Amino acid sequence: MSTTCPAKGTAPPVSAPLPWSGLLALSTAAFTAVLTELLPAGLLPRMAPDLGVSEARIGFLVTGYALASFAAAIPLTALLRGLPRRPVLVGALLGFAVSNAVVAVSSSYALTFGARLVAGGMGGTLWAMLAGYAARMVPARRRGRAIAIVLAGITLALSLGVPAGTALAGTVGWRTAFGLLSGLAVLLVGWVRWRVPGFPGETPHARVPLARVATLPGIPAVLSVTLFLLVGHQVMYTYVAPFAAHAGFGRTGMVLLVFGAATVVGIWITGVLVDRHPRPTLVGALTLCAAVMLALGLAAGVPGVLLISVALWGVAFGGAPTLIQTALIDASGPERADVATSLQTTVYNAGIAAGSLTGGLALEGWGAGALPWTALPLVAVALGVVAVARNAFPATRR
Repeated sequence: MSTTCPAKGTAPPVSAPLPWSGLLALSTAAFTAVLTELLPAGLLPRMAPDLGVSEARIGFLVTGYALASFAAAIPLTALLRGLPRRPVLVGALLGFAVSNAVVAVSSSYALTFGARLVAGGMGGTLWAMLAGYAARMVPARRRGRAIAIVLAGITLALSLGVPAGTALAGTVGWRTAFGLLSGLAVLLVGWVRWRVPGFPGETPHARVPLARVATLPGIPAVLSVTLFLLVGHQVMYTYVAPFAAHAGFGRTGMVLLVFGAATVVGIWITGVLVDRHPRPTLVGALTLCAAVMLALGLAAGVPGVLLISVALWGVAFGGAPTLIQTALIDASGPERADVATSLQTTVYNAGIAAGSLTGGLALEGWGAGALPWTALPLVAVALGVVAVARNAFPATRR
């Protein structure tokens, strides 16, 4: 199949085939960002002695990345929105390369932490670009599928990349693993320059102020769904280990493997349906997610219920980010997608933090059995917003 990309700054023809090579390069960028963010979590016992700190402080390397990503997404996107898009993308990837190279050779915890903050800033910039970039590379009627291909990099990183990276570090050492990750980012720069088209930045007279983008029709509804779904999801996902033990199934690794494999199925189904039936697909995904929380609350201790519910949860949640981001870009327009997505990136990270906090409070106060009952109303609110906000979530793609 041809992988021809549109000329710089032009819209792709309606009949053009999907630019697979360019979309896969963006998907690999998403994979690299997630792996960069989460790899230290699997290497706590190996990194701590070498850097002379506790395992908890190695865990802060993940926290620092997330906080930097949260803080940088909106201001850096606003600062860079007038620049050509491909150099900004290349710059973010080079930032990953430098940061991971510094982590690979550093013997100072302070230097390592600083490098992680830089990587987090690059991550905030990258996440604000990827979906909008994919949307501009394809005709509007294929926008959802293109976004699904790019966001599949997240799913593959979570389900395969992090476990494989952790295993590789056990064989060749954690410094070598970060060095290879740095090399991957450098190779990706070449791939992006070769196969990802260049697009112009926003001209000064065409720039819509950030506050106006946030209030464009449909945007508040999409951001609300993002927030409530992420809070509800993280209530359960952050504390899946104690909940599995509560249900009488102590093999947390198996639970996470089932969830990760199911998310791959979910994003594949979404890629098939998102451009033709976006609203019914999202309603179905959120309804399934709510039903899973109800089943986990009522019967998680029944043999088989836990794993089946987790598999259905993975299918439902796997496709949700693609459906929500497609709705966001349809509402903002591809030309304002970077700014809109930077807002969503901030809300996304806020949802993760709020969900982890809410789940922790529920676990401390009422025990693991309260987690699905805490998550259920949050997911139900997200479903209710989709049901009411028909302008933000139309039955067919505009």
